[in-house]
Amino acid sequence: MPSQEYATKHNDLDVLIVGAGFSGWQPPWGHLVLELLSGRPGGLGVLLVPLSTEEVWKDWAWSERFPGRDELMAYFEHVDKKLDLSRDINFDTRVTGATFDASTERWIVSTQNGRTARPRFLVLCTGYAAKPFFPDYPGLSSFQGAIYHTARWPQKGVELAGKRVGVIGTGASGVQVIQETAPIAGHLTVFQRTPNMALPMNQRKVTETEQVQLKEELYPIIFRRRTQTFTGVQSSPIGTPLLEMTPEEQHLMLEDLWVHRTFWALLAFPEVLSNERTNALVYNFWRDKVRKRITDPRMREKLAPETAPHPFGVKRSSLEQRYFEAFNQPNVTLVDLHETPILAITPTGVKTEDGMEHTFDVLVLATGFDALSGSISQINIRGTDNTPIGEIWGNKGVGTYLGLTCAGYPNMFFPYGPQAPTAFCGNPACLEFQCDWVVDCLMYMRTHKYTRIEATPEAEAAWVARIEEIASTGLWYRAKSWYFGANVPGKRVAALNFMGGLALYIQLCRECVEDGYAGFVLSGGVRSHL
Repeated sequence: MPSQEYATKHNDLDVLIVGAGFSGWQPPWGHLVLELLSGRPGGLGVLLVPLSTEEVWKDWAWSERFPGRDELMAYFEHVDKKLDLSRDINFDTRVTGATFDASTERWIVSTQNGRTARPRFLVLCTGYAAKPFFPDYPGLSSFQGAIYHTARWPQKGVELAGKRVGVIGTGASGVQVIQETAPIAGHLTVFQRTPNMALPMNQRKVTETEQVQLKEELYPIIFRRRTQTFTGVQSSPIGTPLLEMTPEEQHLMLEDLWVHRTFWALLAFPEVLSNERTNALVYNFWRDKVRKRITDPRMREKLAPETAPHPFGVKRSSLEQRYFEAFNQPNVTLVDLHETPILAITPTGVKTEDGMEHTFDVLVLATGFDALSGSISQINIRGTDNTPIGEIWGNKGVGTYLGLTCAGYPNMFFPYGPQAPTAFCGNPACLEFQCDWVVDCLMYMRTHKYTRIEATPEAEAAWVARIEEIASTGLWYRAKSWYFGANVPGKRVAALNFMGGLALYIQLCRECVEDGYAGFVLSGGVRSHL
């Protein structure tokens, strides 16, 4: 469609959604006029249970407890077919900027191909991990072998068999690459800054009988229950605090959780994240389990140190299946970046501070993301004072209200973004509630003929203060984590997630509505709501 024709057609949009990942595909949007701009549909993530729309889940069956990429993509195709979403999507269209036009109370949204749209409301469904972090190593562009960031892994895969492979980073994607590459690489070198306190995935096949029972008896109950919990999944904490159990009871309880529950201790004993004694007990149990799987005493200390490098659980616990066994192999080397930092990337590999140069055919950057705020701030979004949101967040720190919108950017929402329960909540539960909240808000505005909604600076400041207060009650600040932006040099370190749990978050969002959208200014139409 030519740019002029596109602009003419899209000048009277009610809502424009940027992104067709999980948050952009939520069913509640179906009854509004939409336009989605995205590179491609879908998104990756663990679906502990499917979307709660019966039309979607009633004739879908999973093959594994944690589905892989291909199955997830098939699921999104299933959702698309059931809800007929693609008809409203413009694919391969990257949004480059958006400016709020106060005279018309519309957003002017521009794209890389010169197209422009003028929606009343802008909904950023860009996800929390859409901006890969590339470390500023000298010579990075000089490497003559193949180089890949795990966030931009080729869809057809990468041939690693028999090759010399270097992996920088041992976060979630690093764990995945390492455990899959170790058995086939000629040699694998892992550059580790911080040990990953990875937990057993406990992957298994899901039988048809199990899923029939879920659909016939449990799904509706699970969907209601998950919004009542801290993490948006149906698991509940153990009633008795761990420290009130006998040593024998403690061990047997932790052993049972290790075998049968994936995010075991963090879900069963929330006090792990606030009580140092409980945290140490759980770390010691984890450490002893892992060290039994590692043959080399030096490697044991590197991967599961006797003394915890930071409190257990305050950095995301990745899931693994054979990660620690990889380091028993003679073709795997671990480089401790605390002992020998990387000096530079050379045309043939990586040079470390001890003067050694590691030579590779393939270099993998498992260096994570500028998470939560980076997905939004990388777009040139300008609000009422024409200042890019990235500049404001960079200078003053990230500020939002309800983790859904922010002052100075009217008619803009961002589900599954910063200062919501994003990283601490099962995707479907958090997203479905947030999307329902936004849709209800827009329908309320339509009914009352409001054309503009904007969070007040006071409400935003109070929300940020609440988030920091909750974060300060735990052990969170005892580690450098992407939960706080500490993984990106120069980024302001602050709480980027609502850590009070999904149930409390839902309560606060509902109270806002019950109080007449307290913290917002609504205007336009027949009257103003101040």
